[in-house]
Amino acid sequence: MKFITDNYLLNTKTAKELYAYASKMPIIDYHCHLSPQEIYEDKQFKNITELWLGGDHYKWRLMRSAGIDEEYITGKANDIDKFKAWAKTLSLAIGSPLYEWSHLELKNYFGYDGVLNEKTYREVYKLANEKLKDLSARKLIKNSNVKVVCTTDDPIDDLKYHKLLSKEKLAFKVYPAFRPDKVINIEKDTRREYISKLEEVSKVSIKTYDDLLKALKKRLTYFTKVGCKVADHGLSYIPYKEFNKEEIDGLFKKALKGISLNENEIDKYKTSLLYELNKEYSKRDWVSQLHYGVKRDNSSYLFNKKGVDVGGDSIGYSGNIDNLANFLDLLDSENKLPKTIIYSLNPNDNTAIDTVMACFQKGPTVSKIQHGSAWWFNDNYDGMKDQLKSLATQGYLAGFVGMLTDSRSFVSYARHEYFRRVLCDFLGELVEKGRYPKDNERLKKIVEDISYNNTKKYFNF
Repeated sequence: MKFITDNYLLNTKTAKELYAYASKMPIIDYHCHLSPQEIYEDKQFKNITELWLGGDHYKWRLMRSAGIDEEYITGKANDIDKFKAWAKTLSLAIGSPLYEWSHLELKNYFGYDGVLNEKTYREVYKLANEKLKDLSARKLIKNSNVKVVCTTDDPIDDLKYHKLLSKEKLAFKVYPAFRPDKVINIEKDTRREYISKLEEVSKVSIKTYDDLLKALKKRLTYFTKVGCKVADHGLSYIPYKEFNKEEIDGLFKKALKGISLNENEIDKYKTSLLYELNKEYSKRDWVSQLHYGVKRDNSSYLFNKKGVDVGGDSIGYSGNIDNLANFLDLLDSENKLPKTIIYSLNPNDNTAIDTVMACFQKGPTVSKIQHGSAWWFNDNYDGMKDQLKSLATQGYLAGFVGMLTDSRSFVSYARHEYFRRVLCDFLGELVEKGRYPKDNERLKKIVEDISYNNTKKYFNF
């Protein structure tokens, strides 16, 4: 049985015509969680179980829902039995994006266009493992027509593997992305330990808030020299509290002594530090990404057994949308607002985000403030369509920077194909309902720009 056909998700003649343009465009993956070390060492996977199930909490969540014992998910069961358990789970996962992504990956990377289930798992396992003998991290990226990969890196990282990769003659570039979550999360018990590490790498003695800013600016300069052009922030919500710098210095010193801050103090500190960092991004012409709306580690049982990033996270309260507007205005009023991409994990925020960001658009940059692609629990057919519709209705869809993987998997580039098919289906529907003329040249430009050109220009890669 053949599942993924050439016209998969393309429901109109126009959509099929547009996808012919989109499918040829390269990929810029401006936000992912791939390991630069694994790219440099050109990691090879011993089998498809390691590649697919080794760290994919999307799949783990689905397997738990299907009643699979943890032994076959993150436990010590052998690899073929884990793969069989996944195949059994997937076989009944009707409506799940994982069903579609998995079969796209099987088709694109292993040449298998059948259906994976408990009857075919041995055939697929054997085929994929044979193909993997000639595949590696670098080959998987190159074969996906990827031109740029931006990893996710802590300010204290030495970026050793990025430096080594920059000397390699590759068909793609690998750049770091600055992710300062640990220094922003002043409420965490690990804050003093982290500041000590930051002192060590920055060679700045951090006793005051000004010292902290000096150390971070040095790390920003270091990242810039290694090719970084983007920062990313993983936030529960967008904080916004009015503050003065002297007050923040006192709060920072208090936290360094191990004294816990109250909620109001935490929000003041976070607002101040995000403000200072985003001013620096603007100065360096970096792109700032704000990811928010997630509630992490909901299951204490799962967290205590397995740790973080194991499938225990969910959509959370995304906070007061006024905070987002006020924070952007704080920077914009000083002409210090960088190019910014806003992602809320809560899809109820789509229209609000689009109306807020339209208040801060400013030439000559096309869509200086971006509504990030449907993220995590929303990067599926309905989530993508909803985000595209909202952006088209309230913003400027033609200026959108498109899809990213946000993944630790080297075969997640199939999600770019998935997104492009959804995009072309959405545009084709508008055309065939008479809501936009059948102007092939303009439609071709829109599709190619969203797929690749906008991203290249926006990030200045």
